[in-house]
Amino acid sequence: MAAARFWDALGPRAREALRAAGAPVVIRPGAFLMREHTRASQVFVLRSGAVKVWVDRGGEIAILDVLGPGDLVGEVEAADGGIRHANAEAMTRVEALVLPAARFRGVLDAHPGSVWAVAAVLAERLRDSDELRVAHFPDDPERRLAGRILRLAARFGAPVKEERPDGVPEESVHVQVPISQQDLGRWAGMGRRKVAQILAAEPLRDGLAVARNAIVVRSADALRRLAGDD
Repeated sequence: MAAARFWDALGPRAREALRAAGAPVVIRPGAFLMREHTRASQVFVLRSGAVKVWVDRGGEIAILDVLGPGDLVGEVEAADGGIRHANAEAMTRVEALVLPAARFRGVLDAHPGSVWAVAAVLAERLRDSDELRVAHFPDDPERRLAGRILRLAARFGAPVKEERPDGVPEESVHVQVPISQQDLGRWAGMGRRKVAQILAAEPLRDGLAVARNAIVVRSADALRRLAGDD
């Protein structure tokens, strides 16, 4: 599942305008870029690192997305001036451009084509949300979980060549993001025990390894089949 990256969709002039309008910031792991129920004031363009977007409903945590380099944080509230609908928390050291919402809108006004970069991000997130809801109708947890892991691989994955115990070389994808099985469950709408069951069963048992600070994808085809991604 290819992720729409805001920065990649911008033209060179719009990128330069954002660099001039924004300020570079470094955000430590565990710090918040924005908090739920607060008034919108800033927009972040992520340059490196991982950011977890989540909500708290009566003590139950639900993860909405995990964003990475090139992604945008706070664009919805910047557009309508509304209240923040979620928390955005740095999972790793994050480097970003930050600018006031009004200045962000000014850059878009000055470079009309850049609005389509925002539209592409919103469309991709809407499509992803629809896919997750559809997977809930037949209660297909395998499909939901596979879709989340493919999303992480698309955003953070790096190909690595390894050698199997029998000496045969193989290529895997390493995702260096500190996401736990519990967080995967919160993102895919299931409990940690169900996540563990899916990871331990075929077809993922030999094609995927999940540790606390990394995911190793050895068989992307198995994930795509589970996710229904043709």
